[in-house]
Amino acid sequence: MNNVGELLLIALGLSTPLIFAMLGGFASERGGVINIGLEGMMLSGACMSALVGVAHGPGWGLVAGIVAATSLSLLHWLATQVYRVDQVISGMAINATAAGATNFLNQKFATGASSTVFPELPYQLLALGSVIAVAVVASRTRYGLQLVAVGADPTKARLVGLNPVRIRLLAAIATGLFTGLAGNYLVAETGVFTDNMTAGRGYIALAALILAGWRPVPGLVTALVFGFLSALSIKLQGQAVAGVVLPGEFWTSVPYLLTVLAMAGFVARSRTPAGLGKF
Repeated sequence: MNNVGELLLIALGLSTPLIFAMLGGFASERGGVINIGLEGMMLSGACMSALVGVAHGPGWGLVAGIVAATSLSLLHWLATQVYRVDQVISGMAINATAAGATNFLNQKFATGASSTVFPELPYQLLALGSVIAVAVVASRTRYGLQLVAVGADPTKARLVGLNPVRIRLLAAIATGLFTGLAGNYLVAETGVFTDNMTAGRGYIALAALILAGWRPVPGLVTALVFGFLSALSIKLQGQAVAGVVLPGEFWTSVPYLLTVLAMAGFVARSRTPAGLGKF
């Protein structure tokens, strides 16, 4: 039982950044904006949380992480909604820019962050509460219904007086908030920023959202499953399975492999917002 409890705690911890990032993806994609830039936004949030947190304290580190992620999210909104850049290309550019910029900043300004400088926030409870809040906003509030309408058909939304660009702007801010929290959590848990420390979590969070049919509560469940698989792969490293000790690289790749297989098998049946990718 102790091993099971320990495994579940590890799974919840590994799921937390996925939940935050999944909610960030929900805010963008439910409004019709394809966002594969979640990875870069998380990475920028982690980097700035570490650098500013060490220099000016944990509170300012948290703020800096959210501001950094939100800045990239607003850049994605500006590129796609104002200048009509292809949304996939914009997301790829966000990820490439974040990877290069954070590598440079880490090499030039990193001072060896210690875990003691980061706040002991109830991240897990915050993530779970955020899922409930987002679900309520999306289904019960005027703005939430407008966001869903824009994501379903931006042209028809304009005909009834809605402004998709403005509605998507507010969604972009929410995306920055959640991805910034995801990045901050990664640094708070490890105590230090490392290059590419998100390690594809942004893509896994997006996969969780798609597999859940762009719904926050099922997205939570999917993120928890991915977290559990990651925790299981950690626990099984170095242990014999059917008499064979598999290399650590195999277990590390298992969650990503299962993500690809799940996407291949279920994405066609997902409830894709009809207006996704449309202006």
